[in-house]
Amino acid sequence: MQILDNFFHLKKSKTSIKQEFIAALTTFVSLSYILFANPNILHDAGIDKGAAFTVTAIATAIGCFLMGIIANYPIALAPTLGSGAFFAYNVCIGMKIPWATALAAVLLASILFILITILKLREMVVDAIPQDLKYAISSGIGLFIAFIGLQSSKLIVNSNSTLVKLGSFTNPDTWVSMFGIILTVILVASRIPGSIFIGMLLTALFGIIIRQIPLPNSIVSSAPSIAPTFGKAILELKNINTTQLFMVVITFLLVTFFDTAGTLIGMTQQAGMVDKQGKIPRIGKAFLSDSLAMVEGAILGTAPLGTSVESSAGIAMGGRTGLTSILVGFLFIISLVFSPLLTVIPSTVTSPALIIVGVLMAANLKNIHWHEFEIAFPAFLIVIGMPLTYSISDGLALGMIAYPITMIAAKRYKEIPKMMYILLIIFVAFFIITNL
Repeated sequence: MQILDNFFHLKKSKTSIKQEFIAALTTFVSLSYILFANPNILHDAGIDKGAAFTVTAIATAIGCFLMGIIANYPIALAPTLGSGAFFAYNVCIGMKIPWATALAAVLLASILFILITILKLREMVVDAIPQDLKYAISSGIGLFIAFIGLQSSKLIVNSNSTLVKLGSFTNPDTWVSMFGIILTVILVASRIPGSIFIGMLLTALFGIIIRQIPLPNSIVSSAPSIAPTFGKAILELKNINTTQLFMVVITFLLVTFFDTAGTLIGMTQQAGMVDKQGKIPRIGKAFLSDSLAMVEGAILGTAPLGTSVESSAGIAMGGRTGLTSILVGFLFIISLVFSPLLTVIPSTVTSPALIIVGVLMAANLKNIHWHEFEIAFPAFLIVIGMPLTYSISDGLALGMIAYPITMIAAKRYKEIPKMMYILLIIFVAFFIITNL
């Protein structure tokens, strides 16, 4: 136990092995849907679904180990649905690029990612972002997470006329979510230790009782082989030789860059890791971790890995060190054998946790200087942009473009870091590239 304390600095971080384990369980339960969602998306691109399941679990586990050991952050790295959807539907289906060649594009983008990380360009970008906008990023991710939770709970559904609307209370899935939300709110408000995780367990039990969550047919099963995808990205690197494919590489690089930067800022703000000057300790090591995770994910055979927003659920339960991440990784390894049990954890069970965590992260709104319009406007664009565009990177881009403009208009151009002008150009280019 002393070895763990010395390596992860548990006492200094005001946490314990028990607290880190509960946080890891919470993050894993919140993130476990990726084991089924990611293979379904990759299968649409032509990848074998069984191989994609195993790759998703192994790639996520390795990513978590990297983040925990290198950066000592309580943050999980996993394939993201946004990058997975871009990979499958835009690149493979839309551009008719074979999935193996698309994986090679991801691998090349990952290598470039490592290069700009070593050159500390990513650290320079994060350090240049004003503190008010960092608070906006954290709060915006909170609203985004809550919106995802409301959708997963079926409380918010699609509408052809108004885009979204209130869901139907005749839907039994909504009953499960409502039970979970009310129960978890009561537990959190009552200051019950482990409230979010307890809420998920009791919500799953309630769903089983009312027969909305089926019991698994078995407990254990063997993991499918990764042979269909392993190493295919390396073999296909030679085929990245057209302008179209180079644009795909740049797009993967830009989307992952800004998604990860925004999410890391939000997670570290939530965990209280940011110092008084707004600096994030070990941010370079965190960036190196996710860069390496992208490489191993591409070699194994999955879309880009990134910082998981579901990590916020574990952070809310007290996760403060890399021990949380490593335990999440081990849980994903174990899930390869006990995958049938994961069918009892649908999104209706995890959605209450995401909504509660969204509320907790939105607390940073109070730290933004709303009375200064030149700051309030770009901050507002970030906060509202993330849930409305359904993208952390797009919401971040809106605010980053607006900030230099409003500050110059307010004659406060001397306060603008030089990097923000560079980011203005980069984000404009980002919008042009990603929307062509």
